[in-house]
Amino acid sequence: MRKCCEAMFADSGGAALEAVAVGRPVPDFTLPANTGEDISLSGLRGRKVVLYFYPGDMTPTCTEQSCAFRDFSGQFARYNAEVIGISPDDLKSHHKFAAKYELPFPLLADVGHRVCELFGVWKLKKMYGREYMGGGERSTFLIDEEGRLVKEWRKVRIKGHVAEVLEAVKSMQ
Repeated sequence: MRKCCEAMFADSGGAALEAVAVGRPVPDFTLPANTGEDISLSGLRGRKVVLYFYPGDMTPTCTEQSCAFRDFSGQFARYNAEVIGISPDDLKSHHKFAAKYELPFPLLADVGHRVCELFGVWKLKKMYGREYMGGGERSTFLIDEEGRLVKEWRKVRIKGHVAEVLEAVKSMQ
């Protein structure tokens, strides 16, 4: 991960930032994107941001989720909304995933899972009786043009989800 993430969660006094909450400004963050640039939340001011978290590239449910956002991407754009995906996968994985499924929006690499932690989606998982921290909880966050969190969807089920997010974006007009 690039240097941009080293100080992304400290305010000017060096204090740690609180997790996100509906109705409050979302702390700025910067992550590398599969598009070859670093994307900062502050750089998207003036646009609505649909930030969706997913556990991993190329897995069946994550592919379904990303392709659903792809299929609605033109409609989100009509309402001045930027769709961005975030997972703990690296840029190489994101490049392959975006190319294979023709994803027209950036995928951000949160390899150190610091943004996942900020949004509270880095969770304890259980598999075969073993517990570990990992993956991202499938979640979506809607951020307004001023950078405030408007709505969140946690533990997302794919069916109908993207249409519901689009309706929330439309209601912000």
